[in-house]
Amino acid sequence: MGLGVDGDDNKILKSCEEDLAKISGQKPIVTRFKKSISNFKTRKGTNAGLKVTLRKDRMYEFVDRLVNIALPRVKDF
Repeated sequence: MGLGVDGDDNKILKSCEEDLAKISGQKPIVTRFKKSISNFKTRKGTNAGLKVTLRKDRMYEFVDRLVNIALPRVKDF
């Protein structure tokens, strides 16, 4: 989950971290930028996003929840 400009805001980071943990069932890892890129307004070492690695049963449970619960609630699905 990319955080964009909100990566520096700790409240938004914690909120996104909790949301991703609820969706995936695992604690997410905070990723950071390796390089500063002026066109993207990023600085080395700042928060870039969150990630989780899903394997085996958790992966299939996530896909099942996505297809059967989350996507049918989307208006244009």
